[in-house]
Amino acid sequence: MLMLTGEYEHTLDEKNRLFISNRLRCLIDSDRYGRDFFLVLGPNGILSLYPEKYFQQIVLAGAPGKAAPDEAVSFERLSFALASKVELDRQGRLLLNDKLRKRANLGTNLTLVGIRDHIELWNSDDWERYLQDNLTQYQQQMMQARQTVLHKQSREIDFREDA
Repeated sequence: MLMLTGEYEHTLDEKNRLFISNRLRCLIDSDRYGRDFFLVLGPNGILSLYPEKYFQQIVLAGAPGKAAPDEAVSFERLSFALASKVELDRQGRLLLNDKLRKRANLGTNLTLVGIRDHIELWNSDDWERYLQDNLTQYQQQMMQARQTVLHKQSREIDFREDA
């Protein structure tokens, strides 16, 4: 299972190349997920980087099963049209084309964010604003999730002691 995490700040160079941190790349099993990536305009207009084989699984899964035929066609059409296969060079950089940068409203100061199965590319200022807007909600959700796990562990201990 992919478990991409962390924030990594980078600047596009003069040739529109973006360095992908080795710490982030090392989290991806290249034998299982491939060495290349797909750059995809994802939900909320965020440019996302998916490992090659994982992206293929997503697209092959297709539109949700209850989707109308025209929605399924639209999903397939846009999934392939808005995706670009990219390869990292020897220094771990990828080239961002102008069209994708414009669609995702990306400048030169970017923050790469590990989001479980993909990497999101954010303008650094936009990412900071997103954090400010969502940090309180996240903290509450984390507290609830932790309490749920602790409660479950407590019940398991009680169960073992009763057995």
